[in-house]
Amino acid sequence: MPNKRSGGGLSPTQQAAKFLGVSVLAGVVLAGIALPAAGALGLAAKGSVEGFDEIPANLKRPPLSQRTTILDSAGGQIATVYSRDRTVVPLKDISPYMQKAIIAIEDSRFYEHGAIDAKGILRALNENAQSGGVTQGASTLTQQYVKNVFVEEAGDDPTKVAQATQQTVGRKVRELKYAIQVEEELGKKRILENYLNITFFGQQAYGVEAAAQRYFSKPAKDLAVEEAALLAGVVQSPSRYDPVNDEAEATKRRNVVLQRMAEVGDISRADEVRARAKPLGLKVKKPQNGCITAVNGGGFFCDYVRNVFLTDPTFGKTKADRARIWNRGGLTIRTTLDRKAQESVQNSIKDHVYKSDDVASAMSIVEPGSGKILAMGQSRPYGLGKHETVLNLSVDSDMGGGAGFQPGSTFKPIVAAAAMEGGKPPTQVYDSPYEMDYPSPIANCDGKTWLNTSGQKLENENETEVGPYDMKEATAKSVNTYYVELISDIGICPVTELAKKMGAERADGGKLQLEPSIALGTQEMSPLTMANAYATFASRGTYCTPVAIQSITDAEKKSLPVPKSTCSRAMSEKTADTVNTLLKGVVEAGTGQEAGLGSRPSAGKTGTTDFRYAAWFVGYTPNAAGAVWVGDPAHERKMIDITIGGVYHDKVFGGQVPGPIWRDAMSGAVADRPATGFNIIDIPDPPKKDKDKGDKEEDGDGDGDRDRDREDGKPGENLIAGLLGGNDGDGRGDGNGNGNGQPGDNAGNVGTTDGTAAGPGDGEQD
Repeated sequence: MPNKRSGGGLSPTQQAAKFLGVSVLAGVVLAGIALPAAGALGLAAKGSVEGFDEIPANLKRPPLSQRTTILDSAGGQIATVYSRDRTVVPLKDISPYMQKAIIAIEDSRFYEHGAIDAKGILRALNENAQSGGVTQGASTLTQQYVKNVFVEEAGDDPTKVAQATQQTVGRKVRELKYAIQVEEELGKKRILENYLNITFFGQQAYGVEAAAQRYFSKPAKDLAVEEAALLAGVVQSPSRYDPVNDEAEATKRRNVVLQRMAEVGDISRADEVRARAKPLGLKVKKPQNGCITAVNGGGFFCDYVRNVFLTDPTFGKTKADRARIWNRGGLTIRTTLDRKAQESVQNSIKDHVYKSDDVASAMSIVEPGSGKILAMGQSRPYGLGKHETVLNLSVDSDMGGGAGFQPGSTFKPIVAAAAMEGGKPPTQVYDSPYEMDYPSPIANCDGKTWLNTSGQKLENENETEVGPYDMKEATAKSVNTYYVELISDIGICPVTELAKKMGAERADGGKLQLEPSIALGTQEMSPLTMANAYATFASRGTYCTPVAIQSITDAEKKSLPVPKSTCSRAMSEKTADTVNTLLKGVVEAGTGQEAGLGSRPSAGKTGTTDFRYAAWFVGYTPNAAGAVWVGDPAHERKMIDITIGGVYHDKVFGGQVPGPIWRDAMSGAVADRPATGFNIIDIPDPPKKDKDKGDKEEDGDGDGDRDRDREDGKPGENLIAGLLGGNDGDGRGDGNGNGNGQPGDNAGNVGTTDGTAAGPGDGEQD
């Protein structure tokens, strides 16, 4: 709430008493200056006021708090945030009418007296006594400016504000001494400029520029005489003379100011009459503050920028230091947000997931090789209303997010990369049975081992998923048992070490659990984390820490240091190229077909966790990486028999809802970027084999949150369809050519094993 200024809400009797006290005090102080032993020091001895000469000589004038403007990468405004809505302007940019009006009503002898105006005090007492009310004040503008400095220094601390405005002799004496100092140091013009920039005009507007915009939607330099009179009149009591809430009272006060301007010769009587006859002419702008004002759904990114500022040591050694700079404001922050990418993300999410749905969606896009965050949006708008939230579902808990979500099978490419970094070829074959015990022991970190002491088991989604499989086919089908056999072969530590190099860490800030189930995506992570990790693949093995801020200038247009992205090699180019080859196949002929970008090369991986609490698609082009999550943030609503975005789903799959969101968002985000390709690695097919029954692709993650990226099928139905040929069930087999048979023709007489032909079967529905 705005802090109360002098005169706010006091009755005429109370204000008259205050003026009387000021006049008496002025005499005391003047006597104290001349005769300190008998004057002010005598009062100090009684505990009423400290010795005048003991008051520090220098008034600390903190920089005025102002609004901070947050911009996108091209300079477009995202939002404005402020502790106090203020824009500091020089005196030349303030209407002469405004300057005259404030002097006329608050301190008409401003240019004639020093810091203290004894004659003005007597005049005010006389005028107020004759009018029966309070029409003129007793404090000089310089004194009022000093008091406002005290209030500004107090910030939003109610105790300090109360101390800065308390009606005591001690405070008035300090105020008067500092007023003398200010008069000597600044001069009249600078004092007037500072006063008009610091004072409170009501309606959350601090300073005349903010007030002119709030009440009249124009800059302070364009204020007409009647408008200037209105603002000058508000200062004495912003609540009592608030023109928005009490037009009649505000009009009376405006006319008092106009009358006073005529009396002191600032305007003619004819000008006064004409101005009095005019309506208030308000064109009120509602206060717009904070990330809730962000455009294109950028509220969550705005909030992320604020958290970066408050947590990064680049902006100050301590949290208090950083908060002080942020609250002071006056910053212009140019971010990495790409307007077109942000609009595309938000439009895609709105098209596919409604804010009132039982589940929500969040997406982040990162630029590979730079770490720049290009977009960040979600289905539930930023706010505190119905179907709104201020929880940023895209980021980690320490940056305004939650505890994250299990990424499921989207984590498997990290395991594959760790294996290849350790020397395993992409042609590596494992038995990959439908069901198995977790292998034991499995090598862990620091020479330790993981033991399956409780007899934990895992299985693939369907009994039709039976190996042997190589890495290409196991990745396309997301075979759980293959990936657990792979991590048991290479050990857990290489996976967690590579994950750390790729920035793939837990959203809650905890350490990755050293268990083989990590291969199946059981460690909760955020969409921003997954997007940035996959950007490592896109940049051919180079990981860059995410950044949201490109530059910052302060109120004096001075550049401030900003955190830079730190890039390092996480894996070899060959390993990254091989993963890109594997995941390119997933998008072109696998579970991610619905996420494909047509002729533009892309790669990615689907994931759907056990009980369908969450579904993912994480994918990338060589110049943009994005992660889409869909699910219930509370982890309560299973995505079974559910309507999302107006479309009914009996079961939700990673390629079915997140995939199209990713496709539509990325199509717009990369439209103006070069359609470059990946460096493809030739991965030989394994020896051909016969299988007794059809396979169905599955993103099962077995232990706890198994991914399901295909509809359940009946054992053997793929084999039957493969033998019959010509009718592939859903029009594309399982999307990976899982017709299960020997290489044959495209009509599907016997299907294929590698997906190069359109093998029949009901298969993958993602």
